[in-house]
Amino acid sequence: MRPRARMPRTLGETFTIREAEASGVGRSRRNSPDLHRPFHGVRAVEAPKTFTEFVACCHRRMKHGHRYGGRTGMRLWGLPHPEIWTMKEPLEVMVPPDTAPPRTGGVKGRRLAEDRAETTILKGVPVVDPVAAFFTCAHELTTAQAVTVIDALITTASNYPDLGPRRPMTTRQLIFDRLAHWGRFPGCATVREALPLARERVESPKETETRLLIVAAGLPEPEVQCGVFDRGRFIARVDLAYPRLKIAIEYEGDGHRTDKGQWRRDIQRQRELEALGWIVIRLTEDDLRNAGASLLTHLRRAIATRSNA
Repeated sequence: MRPRARMPRTLGETFTIREAEASGVGRSRRNSPDLHRPFHGVRAVEAPKTFTEFVACCHRRMKHGHRYGGRTGMRLWGLPHPEIWTMKEPLEVMVPPDTAPPRTGGVKGRRLAEDRAETTILKGVPVVDPVAAFFTCAHELTTAQAVTVIDALITTASNYPDLGPRRPMTTRQLIFDRLAHWGRFPGCATVREALPLARERVESPKETETRLLIVAAGLPEPEVQCGVFDRGRFIARVDLAYPRLKIAIEYEGDGHRTDKGQWRRDIQRQRELEALGWIVIRLTEDDLRNAGASLLTHLRRAIATRSNA
C-alpha cells in the first residue's frame, strides 16, 4: 500500500475541506480515514481531546459575525460553570438575528443581537464579552450558581482560579446596567435575584458555595476575605470570618494539600490565629456535602462556644 501523501504545511493541524482543496489536496486525500472529522467540513491531523482543541476546530468553519457565547463563552473566559466540560457538550455559536444559525453536529447555533455584546478575540477565537456569556447561559443556572459566576466577574482577587488577567472583569453596577439594556431574556430573573447576593474579593467558587450554605442555614453572613491584625501587624487574610467572634472559616482545596510550602504556611498561620484566640474551621469538599451538614455542625458549635463565653 502506498503511503498517504503528507498534507501541505500551510494548512496546519486543522483545516476546512475548502482550504485543503485550495491547497491542491484531492478529494480522496481530504476524505482519507487518517484525518479526523470533528465538525462537518473540518479535518484535523490529530483528534481533538481538550475543550480548547474542539473550539479551535470549530472556529475553522465559523463565518463572519459568528462568535462563541453561552457555556462555551463562559468556559473561554474561565468563569465557573457547575458542569464539567465533556466532549459531548456542543459548542455554542452566536449569530446575528438575520442569519441562519449553524445546524451541524457538535454545534448549537443561537441568535444574538450584535448590540447586546462586544466581541473579543480570546485565545485566537471570537467570543462575546464575559457578561454576555453569563447572560446567555443564565437560563440553565440556579440562583446560587449565578451568584458564583457574579462573584467571579466582580472579584478583584488575583488568585481566583482559571480567570484571565483582567480583574475585575466587570462591576456590579455594570451588570445591573446591562440587565436594563437587555430587558427580558431567559434567566434574567435569576440574574436579578443573584446580583444582591454577590460579593467582591472572593477567591474561589468553593468560597462562594460555603458562604451561601451558611446564609441558607439561617446563620449570619460571614465577612469575605477578612484581614486579621495584631497591634498593627498583619497576621492573615482568611476566606470567611466572624471578626467579633474570632471565628475563621478556611476552605482547603487540593493546592493546599499537594503544595508542601502552602501546607506549611497554612499550619503556621493557623497557629498564629489560635494564639490570638481565634477558632479556625478548616473545610474540604466533603464538608460541603449534604447541604454543608458537617460545616454547619462545626460552625454552630463554634458560635455557641463564643456566645457562652
